[in-house]
Amino acid sequence: MPGRFGAGALGGAGSGPVSSLALAETPVPGLRRTRLCVAAALLCAAAGAASAGLHGADRHRGPVPELVGRHARVTAEVEVTGDARPVRQPGGAAGDESGRPPSLLVDGRIVTVAEASGTAVRTRTPVLLVVPVPDRADGERWRGLLPSTRLRLTGRLAPPLEPGGPHAAVLRPSRPGPPVVTGEPSRLQRIAGELRAGLRTASDGLEADARALLPALVVGDTGRVPDDLREAFRATDLTHLMAVSGSNLTIVLALLIGPPGRAHRAERGGLAPLLGLGLRTTAVAGGALTLAFVVVCRPEPSVVRAAACGAVTLLAVATGRRRSLVPALAAAVLLLSLWDPWLARGYGFLLSVLATGALLLLAPRWSEALRERGTPARIAEAVAAAAAAQAVCAPVVAVLSARVGLVAVPCNLVAEFAVAPATVLGFAALALAPVLPGAAELVARA
Repeated sequence: MPGRFGAGALGGAGSGPVSSLALAETPVPGLRRTRLCVAAALLCAAAGAASAGLHGADRHRGPVPELVGRHARVTAEVEVTGDARPVRQPGGAAGDESGRPPSLLVDGRIVTVAEASGTAVRTRTPVLLVVPVPDRADGERWRGLLPSTRLRLTGRLAPPLEPGGPHAAVLRPSRPGPPVVTGEPSRLQRIAGELRAGLRTASDGLEADARALLPALVVGDTGRVPDDLREAFRATDLTHLMAVSGSNLTIVLALLIGPPGRAHRAERGGLAPLLGLGLRTTAVAGGALTLAFVVVCRPEPSVVRAAACGAVTLLAVATGRRRSLVPALAAAVLLLSLWDPWLARGYGFLLSVLATGALLLLAPRWSEALRERGTPARIAEAVAAAAAAQAVCAPVVAVLSARVGLVAVPCNLVAEFAVAPATVLGFAALALAPVLPGAAELVARA
């Protein structure tokens, strides 16, 4: 064989069989990259399917599904996992026009469950509590429950309100009344609850709208927001301001580390260099601030997504290497979807990711185009950010609310000038409330 195919045949420009074979075996960079992308996508899809299967199994494991099928009356110990929220009808009013008492929805997890004459069985099944609260005082007690609090309830199990949703059952207490607490919340949740209560107290002296909006803007506490104000925000496409999102965390972290684009440099901004903090110390402080932000504001989808992106940015600060924010967003979405697949079904999570992607990909180009046409830089950035986010989120909002808002961009532009100072002052009032209540009230008025 060596005699037949010499060096010239292997190395020349001929079109013999060995040359064709050599060319066929030579890896093409573009083809290899495509194969890697396809393999990575398939791996992510497989991991997502496995994670969804494991999480979905929690809804079918244990005695609760069988009890739900019989609409059994049970006594259960439930761990609260979310804040109580009123049941709202499509028209926006809480309660029911048919004369039924108003009700509250509370997310929880059944820890033990037993029928009337049975033995308690341990489980960890997600459940939705539907609690009638005809008495105002009882309603306030239910609203004051903190996550990780344990309750004892006697009631009837029913199928979930949303088939295929995160809850395995609905538990309706047999009798209205105050909650029967069997276990106090964790210390971390008590601290978060005290901070949220301090902000509400600091804003008690404000006018009605401001008293309702300040806690909603800062920590997502919408318990005071009346139906007419909620409807006004919905009509002007400003509802996202009452749901804590990545913008709130961005403002808070920017105070510490400065603009993310130059947070890894020696000439970075923020309070960290003024306090003499190094890169790694700054990243640790930012991580603690991010964790506190999630605990106080509750792990809502947009908050968790923002915290994940912030963690990736802080990792870049700690290592001293620059990272693109688009891969950071993609990594955050992937990890969060694996951690909690139910996030992928949430409109809030979807809108948060789309808006962030628009701010990273579209807004800079649109802002540059506006500056080239003579628009001042600050105005160009504000207009481009609002327009890009609205353009990407509009189709989803149209599906969700069956309407298209024509005033969304100008309303968001006007609100943008108030959001940053209100967020900073609101968190300042939150921090001052436990130690200096009078100063917290002055800051809240500002």
